[in-house]
Amino acid sequence: MCLGSMAQTDVQREYDILFHQAMLQRQKSNHDATFDLLTRCLQLNANASEACFFLAQYYLELKNTDKALYYFKRAADLCPENATYMETLAQSYVRKEMYAEAAAVIEKMYASDKGRQELLETLYSLYMQQKDYDKGINVLNRMEAIDGRTERTALAKSTLYTQQGNSALAAKEMKALADEHPSDMNYKTLYASALMLNGERSEAVDLLKQVLAEEPNNIRAQQALRNYYVSVEDAPAVDSLTRCILLNPRATTDEKVYQMRQLIIENENNGGDSTQILNLFRRMLDTDKPDADIAELAAAYMELKKMPRDSVQQALEFVLRLAPDRPAPRLHLVQMAWEDENDDRIIDLCRQARQYNPEEMAFYYYQGMAYYRKQDTDNALEAFQNGISVIGDDSSPDIVSDFYAVMGDLLFMKERKQEAFAAYDSCLQWKADNIGCLNNYAYYLSLEGNDLERAELMSYKTIKAEPQNATYLDTYAWILFMQGRYAEARIYIDQALQNDSTASAVIIEHAGDIYAMAGDIGGALALWQQAQSEDPSNKLLARKIKRKKYIRK
Repeated sequence: MCLGSMAQTDVQREYDILFHQAMLQRQKSNHDATFDLLTRCLQLNANASEACFFLAQYYLELKNTDKALYYFKRAADLCPENATYMETLAQSYVRKEMYAEAAAVIEKMYASDKGRQELLETLYSLYMQQKDYDKGINVLNRMEAIDGRTERTALAKSTLYTQQGNSALAAKEMKALADEHPSDMNYKTLYASALMLNGERSEAVDLLKQVLAEEPNNIRAQQALRNYYVSVEDAPAVDSLTRCILLNPRATTDEKVYQMRQLIIENENNGGDSTQILNLFRRMLDTDKPDADIAELAAAYMELKKMPRDSVQQALEFVLRLAPDRPAPRLHLVQMAWEDENDDRIIDLCRQARQYNPEEMAFYYYQGMAYYRKQDTDNALEAFQNGISVIGDDSSPDIVSDFYAVMGDLLFMKERKQEAFAAYDSCLQWKADNIGCLNNYAYYLSLEGNDLERAELMSYKTIKAEPQNATYLDTYAWILFMQGRYAEARIYIDQALQNDSTASAVIIEHAGDIYAMAGDIGGALALWQQAQSEDPSNKLLARKIKRKKYIRK
């Protein structure tokens, strides 16, 4: 505890009592009382570092970062040997992006305790935030003085020298590393790359060739030499090294994918002849253990080049044979089947996907919609209900909203009306402007004669969004009709008929009903007769025509 040089006076004793009470209140989570007691402590003794420190924490919780920083700094100034105070002050500076001030605090801490080598890592990060490369190099030198030169420190120093424009020193760092590890060809490769940046290209190429003479499959040397041949436009050498890299048994999948992406970019910049790329993909995949990542990249490239659809489909199916748990290629196949309206294939693909990727909502959606299009409402509802179980906070609101919207339609078809309305409510919670849901929800409410005012508000949103949509205009007109607002209903039903040259029998019958209740029986009969020609089995319609009046049921 750093209380200054205060004698044990009455004031000191009062301070001790107050601070003790403050800590007791803090333990009880009585934070308002703690804050007041700490404030009174500092009124008694402004040099009480511990009171400053705890009060600073409360200001931090109150989002008053300026006050918090003031008291953290005050605590550290009063008691600089307290590592907790100093570290907290440095963190406060970092929060306010005051990196130079934070570095100064850490430098003081390291000067007083050279055993804390982790502080050098913190210093290096702080100097990099400031782009102070000289101080960054100084820290790396201090690290090497303790642990010796490492690949990390040598690479970091070389990179900083390069950023300073001093490629000679950058190369010197890599040479020192290579000399210390003469049997490590990767260090020689790094040295060669540094020489290349320093303009010593001939020496760099010779060194890379030496590396490849000793290690023919050294992927780093192959890549570095390929980059050189690209720069001097030596196409045959580039092609040769490209094949070496892509067929290199020591190359990782990431390295091969990266190289293929680079090659595709180069190829596109030079005219986009796909023959070379496709041949390379074939060679890479024509092995006992083809790589799924390469296969997926090949499929993506084939689509980029707009190759025949069946070829792309075969490529995607090949990916799934190698890695059946990959959702992306299967989803792509599902979307292709959706475009073809091949519902059976969609259902089969999604059934497999649900085994491998049960957390992917899209497969439940497409499967449910495929069953819906086949009018298999039981299986459609099962797919959507199972899909809801995987909804999370990061789920797409559009997809979740559509899930609930279609569920509502299915449930209403099954006359589970309250469940349907609950599903529509869930849909609108995820996406309040789901127009399709708003229309169907409003229409079904009107059929039930329930909550017509709410139905009107929902339906009005749809015609504002799509003022020429005959279906939405029909729904709005019908809700007005159900409210007894026949003249207004006629205006909107006329718009529905005008905007739909092939109006359904339902819309035409609605128009007849509205005309009848608006007092135009002649117009109503003509519309009912037109609707009857579209739907001759409608017995209620026949009764309306016979009795020349609107009949609800």
